[in-house]
Amino acid sequence: MTADSLLQGSATAMSDAVRSGRSTATALTQASLARIEATDGRVNAFTDVTTRRALDAAAALDRRLAAGDVDAHGLPLLGVPFAVKNLFDVAGLTTLAGSKIERGQPPATADGPLVARLEAAGAVLVGALNMDEYAYGFTTENSHEGPCHNPHDLTRIAGGSSGGSAAAIAAGQVPLTLGSDTNGSIRVPSSLCGTFGLKPTYGRLPRNGSYPFVASLDHLGPFARDVHDLALTYDALQGFDARDPGCVQRAFEPTAGSLALGADGLRIAVLGGYFHDHADDMARAAVARAAQALGVMRTVELPKVAHARAAAFVISNSEGGTLHLPDLRTRPQDFEPLSRDRFMAGALLPAAWVHNAQRVRRWFALRAAELFEDVDVLIAPATPCVAPPIGTEWIELNGQRLPARPSLGLLTQPISCIGLPVCAVPVWGVHATLPIGLQLIAAPWREDCVLRVAHQLQQLGVASSPVAAL
Repeated sequence: MTADSLLQGSATAMSDAVRSGRSTATALTQASLARIEATDGRVNAFTDVTTRRALDAAAALDRRLAAGDVDAHGLPLLGVPFAVKNLFDVAGLTTLAGSKIERGQPPATADGPLVARLEAAGAVLVGALNMDEYAYGFTTENSHEGPCHNPHDLTRIAGGSSGGSAAAIAAGQVPLTLGSDTNGSIRVPSSLCGTFGLKPTYGRLPRNGSYPFVASLDHLGPFARDVHDLALTYDALQGFDARDPGCVQRAFEPTAGSLALGADGLRIAVLGGYFHDHADDMARAAVARAAQALGVMRTVELPKVAHARAAAFVISNSEGGTLHLPDLRTRPQDFEPLSRDRFMAGALLPAAWVHNAQRVRRWFALRAAELFEDVDVLIAPATPCVAPPIGTEWIELNGQRLPARPSLGLLTQPISCIGLPVCAVPVWGVHATLPIGLQLIAAPWREDCVLRVAHQLQQLGVASSPVAAL
């Protein structure tokens, strides 16, 4: 099998090919760089391509393998190309966070810890990826870098704010990426581009070495085309880092080895109510297809979900606006207009509103904890609809006209507010040509449960992440 064909498959198959000598890290890296060069003019997933670094790292891996200087079996992602959202620190690159303002900052002097952990697992970094400015958005229609295009329909959005992270996988440029999720920024682009994505439990992975948005809501996590790859990557990323005060000191809990258990023994239910009412017929059909495949008959509800979403909005606006207040005062013209106005409004929110939002957040977290006493995994739509065309201002949802950009997070924001682990799972066939994603949601620290169910849905053919025919 050639490096080009391997690149369109799983990271596991790539690393196995390098480990067995059927391919090399250099060949896979060259294939990835060639695919980026051939396709990214249309997709616009990448903001930086680290060609020299990637080729040097791949060559070093190949030399170490040839000399027997490395335990190939101890490197689960051996030779696998990956890329990261451009809010991750990459040594030698300025951490842009999708902005114009940060372009004047010096380059990062070291890689962020999650970048370093993937390289320690044998992966090869090939570049940084397009995103919404300061991670505040659901579309990646970035006015500084240009919009990121959905590889499955180049006239449509990739979702955001980690749009480049999902689009690069859907375009077959890399099999693994890293992104961030504050209000849905892993799950929304996963849904719209048809990739698997994992938002771990809040505090599970360190966030130092990345540009912050909302400290009390920010998560970092992986995207992949295959659930086994997603679990391997998540396992490689785990570990405490005291430099992030929000990172929890928790033992390593591997997930890849338990995937074969599937849904056996897990109590699964469909999350209805708000999550049914704020989804269109295709999103509901995706949920129904997964539930039927898993034999799930039960539907449950969370109370006051709209209140939780409102709390997430208030907290995001307030923390984000406060973070950017110095630049809002001195350089307002250098922000994207939409994010500038939301940050300014957030910086002016009364303290009582923020206090009440935190009270709602705590109350909602307690109601979710009560639900998880009786359920292990919840199934809900990830987005209310498939990817709209680039430039869409309004969407129609069940007879209601809604603003497109914020409404793409209708179903993800309430879950972000309480930091639960969620796996985004892409479903095909409910729309003629586009995917739409599910959220598999579990109690804190039960990433293993959502990944097991995602793996079973992939094995059953309900979920898949094909490379776009660009």
